Amino acid sequence: MRKIIIEAEMSVDGAMGGENMDFWSLVFPYHTPDVEAYLSDLLFMPDALLMGQKTYTFFAQVWPEREGKQAERINSMHKFVASRTLEEPLQWNAELIKGDVAEAIRKLKQEPGGSLLQYGVGELTHTMLRHGLVDEFRFVVYPFAYGEGPRIFEHMGAHHLKLLDTRVFNSGAIALHYQPQQPG
Repeated sequence: MRKIIIEAEMSVDGAMGGENMDFWSLVFPYHTPDVEAYLSDLLFMPDALLMGQKTYTFFAQVWPEREGKQAERINSMHKFVASRTLEEPLQWNAELIKGDVAEAIRKLKQEPGGSLLQYGVGELTHTMLRHGLVDEFRFVVYPFAYGEGPRIFEHMGAHHLKLLDTRVFNSGAIALHYQPQQPG
């Protein structure tokens, strides 16, 4: 069975950047070679990406213009996109998830192949968590407080997580790997 991994980068107070370039201007100085290697290894691990509409729209504008090994990888990967507003055909090696999103993703998990990776946390993550589809979170926490913007589990209720692994980077950033725990 394929594994679903959610990756998110955040400040120590749980803020995520999304499309906010001010946030990312604070993150990038912490992208030391060991952080870059960690993020690159993560990108090259899955067979495909899972995306919500916001991430797909933003990434599809940014990544096709980039060059290099990571850009070639992300641009060539198959992408499954959950959206109530986008219409087919999608560009950028993307396929619209049709019908019941949770059921479609459950079927994707049962197909042969490697893991499925979602960047960022949002409505798609919430749907997958509610249906017990998320296998692992990989958070990179940067040593600054942002003080505003969307928070990692904002409006998602309480969730228990089991710590699987940690890694401290030279920049002071920390990778935290968690497994969601099902209630009961």
